[in-house]
Amino acid sequence: MSKKQEIISIAGKVIHSKGYQATSISDILQAAGIGKGQFYHYFSSKHDLGLAVMENLITDWDSQLIEGILRSADESTKKLNNMLEWALTSHAEMKIKHGCAMGNLAIEMSEHDEAFRTKIAGFFNRWTDSVAIILDEMIRENLLDSTIDTKKSAQAIVSMIEGAILLMTNQQNIELMENVFEVIRKQYNLQY
Repeated sequence: MSKKQEIISIAGKVIHSKGYQATSISDILQAAGIGKGQFYHYFSSKHDLGLAVMENLITDWDSQLIEGILRSADESTKKLNNMLEWALTSHAEMKIKHGCAMGNLAIEMSEHDEAFRTKIAGFFNRWTDSVAIILDEMIRENLLDSTIDTKKSAQAIVSMIEGAILLMTNQQNIELMENVFEVIRKQYNLQY
């Protein structure tokens, strides 16, 4: 990993735990063990680093979630179950539940910074569209009622996942996510 990539990775963890606006350049310098000169060698500003952190997160999630799970060759119900397991596992591993890195930035930055907002919106649109494609597959396989609006249903599923993460973060209790995911599984006939 290059030094620049290492700084982006460390900054991503700091921003995830503190929030973008509460994170100072000094916080990043301290966490990365670098000086201002090295920081400014790679980034022109905190905003420049923040966008790099966002790009890194999006690239990672596109690879793991969109390509690795939702666009895999697995059967439709397995893809949706794997998506839920991916979300649950990533949060269960955290000692302190900081919430969804993407969702937190969406809430914090969307109304304040158009560059952040559009990058995050692009990811959420790809996620929703990928889920809608799977729901269309399920209709063709006679696993879902053909009258459902797959786009709206996909938006509801993504919203339920993000909402479950928000509740879990607020109460520091992974069981809240498990409960919501159980409802999603029952609602969409995802035998588990």
